Amino acid sequence: MQTLGELKLPQFFNYPPYFTLQPVRETQEKQIQLWKELIIAYCRMQKLFIIGLEEDFPLFSNPAIERSLNYDARSAFLSALVSDGRAEWTDKGHRQCLILWHQIQEWADIILRFVKDNGLEDSVMTLEEMRSGVESRGTDIHGMDHTVLTRALKLLENKGKLAIFKGTSTDDEGVKFSV
Repeated sequence: MQTLGELKLPQFFNYPPYFTLQPVRETQEKQIQLWKELIIAYCRMQKLFIIGLEEDFPLFSNPAIERSLNYDARSAFLSALVSDGRAEWTDKGHRQCLILWHQIQEWADIILRFVKDNGLEDSVMTLEEMRSGVESRGTDIHGMDHTVLTRALKLLENKGKLAIFKGTSTDDEGVKFSV
């Protein structure tokens, strides 16, 4: 079985027609579903949050069968993720996508679990400590996209689980948990 990094690629990845947007609606729906699952799995495994339509993205080509997705297919697959709430366009031209391999509510739940598991209730942390600190190593939070982290924290703030405080720069933005 072919792999990309640690991800075992599904059989369809070696099937040339799946690198061309299929014209038959039922076939295209199945194709889109398979690609959405693959994109989410790869991004989660690689901790990727941003995909650019015009950039090299390892999943969008398969040198073994000499196939690559064209722009329209890439756009269709990412647009489908956006429709499902698993991605968001970061620009008006729809050339770059923020991939939400966990939805914002799920990220908020992961953060709360992280706080409880590490005994951080009633403590203060900077966002940078959360994203790159010793406590977060080995968790989904480690290396988390700043935008996604901020949105999940705002959701928790709205629920009264923490208070966000702004610093003079993004390096000293912080939160006080009150879980």
